[in-house]
Amino acid sequence: MREASIERKTIETDIRLHLVIDGGGYSNIQTGIGFFDHMLHHVSKHSFMDITIQALGDIEVDCHHTIEDIGIVLGQAFSKALGNKAGIKRYGSCILPMEEALVLCAVDLSGRPCCIVDGTFTVPILGTMQTEMIEEFFRAFCLHGGVNLHLKVLAGKNNHHIAEAMFKAFGKALDEAVQIDARIKGVLSTKGMLEI
Repeated sequence: MREASIERKTIETDIRLHLVIDGGGYSNIQTGIGFFDHMLHHVSKHSFMDITIQALGDIEVDCHHTIEDIGIVLGQAFSKALGNKAGIKRYGSCILPMEEALVLCAVDLSGRPCCIVDGTFTVPILGTMQTEMIEEFFRAFCLHGGVNLHLKVLAGKNNHHIAEAMFKAFGKALDEAVQIDARIKGVLSTKGMLEI
């Protein structure tokens, strides 16, 4: 089973995370930031990954440190659980509607991190989560997970719908990319490796 546990403790955050790639979409997530928990539940459900997160952070300051550090830890766990990436499809994509919102997400598990988020929010905060932290989460995940991610908001007016579509599309794209294809011998790369 492809799974990993990571713990990260700093002056600002204390995070314990367990990830099962080949799961059933079960999640037990407690970050202290309700809207962020809601978004991560979507990632778990739509990627079919089991995600358990217990996080304590300095949210009395703001949500920045907690969200960024969870992105770091989730990326590290994802990379560790994937292992040598033998047989994975590597690429995944999704165009996902959420009422009036429409989001495109594409990922490449190349080992070369890149994060492009093309979309804007018209409110600074959703629940107690700053909307600018959405891109920070994805950037931290990509950097520490070795993931190339493109997220593009194609349509949308309601900020909640836009954010939800982003996280759901991300989950579905990851689900496709981690699937094993029996036709692939080793890794899907002419270099013979999926890393920098």
